[in-house]
Amino acid sequence: MPDFLFLEGTIIGLLELFLIAVGLSMDAFAVSVCKGLSTQTLQRRHYLIVGAWFGGFQALMPTLGYLLGSTFEQYITSVDHWVAFILLSVIGGNMLKEAFSKDEETADASFAPKAMLLLAVATSIDALSVGFTISEYGWLMALAASIIIAVVTFFICMAGLRIGKKFGTKLSGKASILGGIILIGIGLEIFISGVF
Repeated sequence: MPDFLFLEGTIIGLLELFLIAVGLSMDAFAVSVCKGLSTQTLQRRHYLIVGAWFGGFQALMPTLGYLLGSTFEQYITSVDHWVAFILLSVIGGNMLKEAFSKDEETADASFAPKAMLLLAVATSIDALSVGFTISEYGWLMALAASIIIAVVTFFICMAGLRIGKKFGTKLSGKASILGGIILIGIGLEIFISGVF
């Protein structure tokens, strides 16, 4: 069965996009776990709010990255694999650093738009790098990446809210470790594909 994402010369396929989506969603997952822990009574709307805010911004950032990357394509085509490798490695490294930090991760129980906006921006800013890496493949790839990232993040964050209510914050650190490793691995793969 043909996969429209595996275009000629394309280094990012469906599996890579899914892994990137999982990696990028781990910060939002960790925050969702904390939200679940700090909320006394979870309602159906809480799941939708968390999924929509985090998923929506995880889709918006790659789109912005794509638009910026397309605008400055002639300047970044020759170094895009370096940019992707550095950005994803730094982001992944920071996630690993935070995961092993002694500081307690805190989140309040507010689901108000102002609180969710700040959290959504903070946990999705790293997704800009995905837009840069796919800018040379056209709007269809950017759209596919944004949709996949949004859907994966939506469900992972809803699960995180439930897990936080059930098990507390013990899993949030492990999620950041997994996300960091995935992002560094994807960055390395993009770099190797771009160089060789």
